[in-house]
Amino acid sequence: MSEHKKKKVFVIGAITPQFIADSIAKHSSKTNIGAHDVFLGQVRADEINRKMVQAIDYSAYEEMAEDKFHEIREAAFTKFDLTCMHIYHSIGKVKAGEICLFVFVSSAHRKMAFDACRWIVEEIKSNVPIFGKEIFEDDTHTWKKNSPS
Repeated sequence: MSEHKKKKVFVIGAITPQFIADSIAKHSSKTNIGAHDVFLGQVRADEINRKMVQAIDYSAYEEMAEDKFHEIREAAFTKFDLTCMHIYHSIGKVKAGEICLFVFVSSAHRKMAFDACRWIVEEIKSNVPIFGKEIFEDDTHTWKKNSPS
């Protein structure tokens, strides 16, 4: 049985700056934390075949994806000395320039926070079944191919 409660990760639409700020603000009373690291994934307005991406429509096998996110959380708490961790990913349409992934880790020291955040993001990109349909300005679309970096 896992040590931590399984948490909901998916947010409908973009992750707002206010949501991110509120999440960070809630940690100011936790005085055992010495470092936070945050990763924000943002939708790019890539040019593909002479068309500009205006949004990505994210979908997932939600139950399977939530299980994978939980496995990643549990592994991160085992691998790194973290105080807390939050992961949020968008489902649905997110416009270019908006945030689609928010990873927030806290620990007593910065190196642990840096290392954990990077590891978590790479695990998400490699192992979580989330799919993105890139939507162009002419309303045509193509399935997004994840890049390694």
